[in-house]
Amino acid sequence: MLGIRRREFITLLGGASAWPLVLLAQQPTVPVIGFLGSTSAEGYVPFVAAFRQGLKEGGYTEGQNVAIEYRWAGDRYDRLPALAADLVQRRVAVIAAASGPSTRAAKAATSTIPIVFSTGVDPVETGLVASLNRPGGNLTGVTNVSIEIVGKRLELFRQLLPAAKVVAVLTNATQPALETQVKYLEAAARILDLRLDFLNAATEGELDLAFTSVAERRADALLVTDDPFFVGRRDQIVALAARNAVPAIYTFRDFTAAGGLMSYAASLVDMYRQIGLYTARILKGEKPADLPVMQPTKFELVINLKTARALGLTVPPTLRAIADEVIE
Repeated sequence: MLGIRRREFITLLGGASAWPLVLLAQQPTVPVIGFLGSTSAEGYVPFVAAFRQGLKEGGYTEGQNVAIEYRWAGDRYDRLPALAADLVQRRVAVIAAASGPSTRAAKAATSTIPIVFSTGVDPVETGLVASLNRPGGNLTGVTNVSIEIVGKRLELFRQLLPAAKVVAVLTNATQPALETQVKYLEAAARILDLRLDFLNAATEGELDLAFTSVAERRADALLVTDDPFFVGRRDQIVALAARNAVPAIYTFRDFTAAGGLMSYAASLVDMYRQIGLYTARILKGEKPADLPVMQPTKFELVINLKTARALGLTVPPTLRAIADEVIE
């Protein structure tokens, strides 16, 4: 009798240990999102958090009812095609492409998996979508149209520095959209009678050399172009501008909040939140072809007065009056 009870007890334990496996098998499959980033994870912490927030608002929480596979190129844009191909091989449900270079790599890797992108160029002009209202194909997302507002950015900078004649422009030669950026910059500079001096940096070491070159060339100011590498290295760039006493204008508020002088662009945090929202809608069954490409309705002019004072600059009252945020 004791032997029987022992066998029954072992059988009961075996059945109990199998329960979680049975229950797991009964659970619906958790969708997997592929997040493709051009830079490193460290520089994009607030933007990934905003992406997750958008997902959550759309009904998905990482680790509960959705999983995210992250792939970071570490500022090596040439690695993006292989990383995109890996996500396609893993058959993720959606690819969230966190930059223009990421978007182009994802588009080349798949024509069937939905892609939600963030880009600073015109997605129609660059062939990402058929139109903004009806994208068609497997892509949709958000464009911050940063290239189209470079004229406004230079105009605002000119109000702060009316005597400026030469503006150094920090670019990344590995950026696929660089040619388009340069075209818009040169057109805006001609109108404002400014001479542009282009400097290239694609690594941390090259950033140091670029800022040394700004001082040597005696440029009156510096404009930092829209590039994922620069966004991820914003603390280093702001520190270099302060060390070399270079008045600089940036794309996004995150630079000015880190101590930069001035920025003008749409909110990058809000863009990533919108990407999360669109990703959630696609997971629920909507098609990228039917979701209009989102465009910002508001651009933020942010001025850091503390930095202006450190550079010996006086911000005109007219410029302060139109600023969306003044950091004291």
